[in-house]
Amino acid sequence: MEKNYDELPAEETLATPGVLDKYQAAGKIANAVLERLIAKATAGASVAELCEFGDKELEAELAKVYAKKKMEKGIAFPTCISANEVAGHYSPLKSESTNLKEGDLVKIDLGVHIDGFIAVAAHTVVVGAQTVEGRKADVILAAYNALQGAIRTLKAGNTNYDVTDVISQVTEAYKCQPLEGVLSHELKKHLLDGNNVIINKATFDQKVEEHEFNLNEVFGLDVFVSTGEGKTKETEYRATIYKRAIERTYTLKLKASRAFYAEAVDKYPTMAFTLRAFADETSAKLGVSEAVKHDLFHAYPVLAEKAGEYVAHFKYTVAIMKNGVSVIAGLPLKTDNIKSEHKIENEALVTLLAQSLTKEDQKKASKKAKKDAEAATTEEKKQ
Repeated sequence: MEKNYDELPAEETLATPGVLDKYQAAGKIANAVLERLIAKATAGASVAELCEFGDKELEAELAKVYAKKKMEKGIAFPTCISANEVAGHYSPLKSESTNLKEGDLVKIDLGVHIDGFIAVAAHTVVVGAQTVEGRKADVILAAYNALQGAIRTLKAGNTNYDVTDVISQVTEAYKCQPLEGVLSHELKKHLLDGNNVIINKATFDQKVEEHEFNLNEVFGLDVFVSTGEGKTKETEYRATIYKRAIERTYTLKLKASRAFYAEAVDKYPTMAFTLRAFADETSAKLGVSEAVKHDLFHAYPVLAEKAGEYVAHFKYTVAIMKNGVSVIAGLPLKTDNIKSEHKIENEALVTLLAQSLTKEDQKKASKKAKKDAEAATTEEKKQ
């Protein structure tokens, strides 16, 4: 029986008992599977097989949590693995897959939900590289540090454009460009794309409504950075990821389309899904075609920069809490082996990036700095 998400009870937020626990449990799963995928992203690996592995691991981990409670759990965004100039959403069917190569700059993107509470994460690695240099290093550090700056700007009282400005300033230091057309959405129960958004790059033609952040908001903070102009186009790769357009209705004509639609809505009523998840590949391709034609599903096309450029992607799920920003999902980047000729010299940005995320950690850091300063003064007096 199809669930009616238009008649949900009062909205549950981080202020609701138990909700933070569900977010955190989902975040642990997203991070654990992301780490496993990073380890398997080696030269010669099939992208389709890696994506399938990621999705199966997500499902297996979800089965272990809240096992005795009746609630919906599942993939919120299927595993995507996009290389080099391909920005995202590449989750190919087995019959249309490619293999990773040594030196590929690879973005891994995924998400899960527990009781509708979503944790999404993405990370960038270079296949087989002991040391990363040149433009690959520039774009990876630009994206990661832009994300770190964005997280520290994401606090009650600041606005979405404060975050956009930080992303712009950090990427400029590495001679890179934020990708146009990217939005970080507020996450709500059963909702991947809330109305409050942060634009990755504001242009004359691309702007969003200003939003002042509030306590208990959760965002899927999505940062894409390019070595090129920061513009993408749809590729020839088949779109395999879709999400139901809940507000749309239409009676499909083809039997295969009706069967596909019924299965998709039953399994993925509000979250994104991949055609790989359906047993009959041919029927899935046929069924989704008519449904998309009549706007019953939103497609996530595979987008890419110009050939020869690189796109890096990092994504965290973050919550605005009383004691600071809480990272629910997203992995830290090991930067020791990433060597860029550029660095951030803007003192305000350097100070921002050095900040601890929570007020408690900030107080500890302040006390330590004070003790260090007092110890240094005492030592000088002795001398």
